[in-house]
Amino acid sequence: MPTTLTAFADVTTSDSALRRFLHGLPGVDAVGLEARAAALGTRSIKTTAKAYAIDLAISMIDLTTLEGADTPGKVRALSAKAVNPDPTDRTTPMTAAVCVYPDMVATAKAALNGADVKVASVATAFPAGRAALPVKLADTRDAVAAGADEIDMVIDRGAFLAGRYLDTYELIKTIKEACVRPDGSAARLKVIFETGELSTYDNIRRASWIGMLAGADFIKTSTGKVGVNATPANTLLMLEAVRDFKAQTGIQIGVKPAGGIRTTKDAIKFLVLVNETVGEDWLSNHWFRFGASSLLNDLLMQRQKLSTGRYSGPDYVTVD
Repeated sequence: MPTTLTAFADVTTSDSALRRFLHGLPGVDAVGLEARAAALGTRSIKTTAKAYAIDLAISMIDLTTLEGADTPGKVRALSAKAVNPDPTDRTTPMTAAVCVYPDMVATAKAALNGADVKVASVATAFPAGRAALPVKLADTRDAVAAGADEIDMVIDRGAFLAGRYLDTYELIKTIKEACVRPDGSAARLKVIFETGELSTYDNIRRASWIGMLAGADFIKTSTGKVGVNATPANTLLMLEAVRDFKAQTGIQIGVKPAGGIRTTKDAIKFLVLVNETVGEDWLSNHWFRFGASSLLNDLLMQRQKLSTGRYSGPDYVTVD
């Protein structure tokens, strides 16, 4: 199996070539996509399988705080919770990452103190992405220099919707290069499409391919800052895109649904989508994440109920 993008070398040589490729992708059957996502969401997961799914979901969370009122104290508390989500049960898995603004990266890094939890940082003028390229680059480089393990960038939705596909591609590629440190190591790059603003499933498929061709390590649904964020249907579509991309290139890309996933039942539905669409290769936090803040608490309460037979309720978990 090939493991390069050689087959797509001509696709990104010009805006017209990229447009021809993207508009030549198979059209999305919206009714079929939504029906399959809904059908997979009816799968019943119980007992041992449910316990496994809950722990897997906890380990996949990017525990997130992205508010104007964020303080160092809040970020330290969130980092402590990421490392030890349930102080009453030390068998609870750590979360995958803590996700913060660039100015809080150093605080999170220090608070984690070497724990096996990544520090992710939003960048490129998150969430709207309305800034000049030098500002977006500075935003990214500041976060990487402060110790970010991962960068969550936003695309310029205005450029994409105007049909400036090559501009969108070049932005992602440039930010990817800014993720490289002087020693040659690099932060992993998650590319956020803000699917709720892309209007059509065909646009989501096209954005997914632009992100993958430009070097994204993850493709991500949304910022969590608009009305429509992650849905089973748009996540299923992105999972199909990474599956097809790997089949053609040998390169594996991660997927991160973000925003609106609040309950254990929701999380398990998404895990079923992963298992049925791309398989076990993606069932780890290296390749699948949940962008969430409130999801962890529900997972912890359900986990407590499975282990003790009692539902502890929200008073037994911290409010972030």
